[in-house]
Parts: sequence; structure tokens; C-alpha cells
Amino acid sequence: MADKPNFVLIPDDTPPPPATVPATARGANVLGRLRTLASTAATAAAAALPALTHAEPPAETGAAPRPRLIFAVDATASREPAWAAARRVTDVLVQALPGELDVALAVHGGSRVHTFTAFTGDAGTLRDRAAGVACAAGLTRLLPILSVSLARPAVRVVVYIGDVFEESVAQGRKLADAMGRGGTRLIVLHDTADRSASREAEVFWDLAKRTGGCVLPFDASSSGRLRDLLSAVAVYAVGGEKLLRERRRELPGAVALLENLGKSR
Repeated sequence: MADKPNFVLIPDDTPPPPATVPATARGANVLGRLRTLASTAATAAAAALPALTHAEPPAETGAAPRPRLIFAVDATASREPAWAAARRVTDVLVQALPGELDVALAVHGGSRVHTFTAFTGDAGTLRDRAAGVACAAGLTRLLPILSVSLARPAVRVVVYIGDVFEESVAQGRKLADAMGRGGTRLIVLHDTADRSASREAEVFWDLAKRTGGCVLPFDASSSGRLRDLLSAVAVYAVGGEKLLRERRRELPGAVALLENLGKSR
């Protein structure tokens, strides 16, 4: 630190002391500084907002030419086994009925929906996007995905792979009721590998039943069963229960799906 001077030069013509600022003016100055600080904070918050908002599929023009399905996955940190299984079978959704169903992949982790692809009927595109997604710690974020399903045309089914629900149940019910009125079904593939997830089954059933959908328990260690269930869901998204019943002999997951859809009535 530099040495402090031991004297101060005083100019010959000492300027007059500053005029006393009236209290009202001081108050205005303080208010102005507060407004400046608030504006600066708002600007900083706006700059950080893109990192906190939820991803959505790209904007679209025109009507959807084919039925649509949103494949949603909980990819929080503890979900790596289930997400690894889901990555391996994403393509079965569009391969079940080639050229008849478009699928968007939506993944949440890190307390936000960080991936939401465009709708596609190309199995390779879907598989490649899934391969680039990693798990991240955070709370579940199913509800923003349900909101998108209401805003996009021709979405017949939202199929969700998850184990717990950590959002507003009341808000979830409102969205589920709106989905039911619009003909969009929620089908939850409930990963029950963790015993603590069993208490969430009631919440998932409540939401799914409001849409006319259902809950199907599964174990992420069985990728074969997951493949069967997703194939059945894809057929249901295109042709409803009628087509699903027609193809139940060739679809191992069809019987389980039909039985559980019956429980939602």
C-alpha cells in the first residue's frame, strides 16, 4: 500500500461548500438509484432466463399431416438405468407403423425440460437425438410437457417414463382434464425399480385417468417389455383401441395396455 501524504495542499481560492440538498430532492435521488438498481436486476434476470426456461419443439405452420405422439422421459440423475433402456428402444415408436405416426422426444433433467425435438417419422433421427442426451440431477418437470401437448395439433398420446412426481398436483389435474377434453391421452410407464416410487402410482393414475389414459408398471432392467409396451402405445396412438385390438395377437404389449385402459373408465 502507498504511503499516505502527511499534508494536504489547500488551493488559494477555496470553492464554496456545496449547497444543502432539500430532503425532497434527496428522496428523489434515492428513489432514482433504487429504480436504476431494479432495472439492472431485471436486465440480469432476463439475461439468465433462457437458461431456466423449458425447451419446446420448433414452431410450426400448417396442420399436422399425421397422428402425433410425445415420448417423454424423466432423465434426472437417479434415472440412468431407465433412460439407458429407453434410448435403446426409441425407434420402435415409429417402426411399429412406419409412415403413419410422428414422434417428438421430450426429456427433463436438471429441473427443466432441456430437450424437445421436432416431430419426426424418421427412426434414425429420433435414435440419434436420444443418444446425445445425458441424465442431470433435478426435480421432475412433466407438466411443461403436458402443456405443449395441448398447444400442438394432432397429439394423440403423451407416453411418459418416470418414477416420481414432484410438481403441483392441482396444476397437473387441470392440464390432465384439458387433455381429456381434447382427446390427448397420458400413458405413464411407471418405473417401479425403486420401492419408494410406489407411493407415486396413485398420483400418476389420477392424472392418466383424467385423460382417458392409464399407468403401466415396468422394470427398467427389462428392455424387452419396454419395447413391447411402446410398440403397443404407438399402434394405439394411430388407431385407438380398435386398431390395438385388431393387432393384439402380433403385439405382446397390447393385452396389458388394453387391460389397463379399461381400468381408467
